[in-house]
Amino acid sequence: MNRKKKMNDTLKKRLKKANAKLHKSNKPRYVSKAEREKLALAEQESQDNQAS
Repeated sequence: MNRKKKMNDTLKKRLKKANAKLHKSNKPRYVSKAEREKLALAEQESQDNQAS
């Protein structure tokens, strides 16, 4: 019985890992502070150009 249980547990673990890899996370991609600053400057410049 223990041998069957151990085998089933390992197979279940493999399936669980495979399914976890298939699903994407809803978490947004990390953007560094420097990158956020660059994006804000670029957006500000584009707004200034449109206002002129």
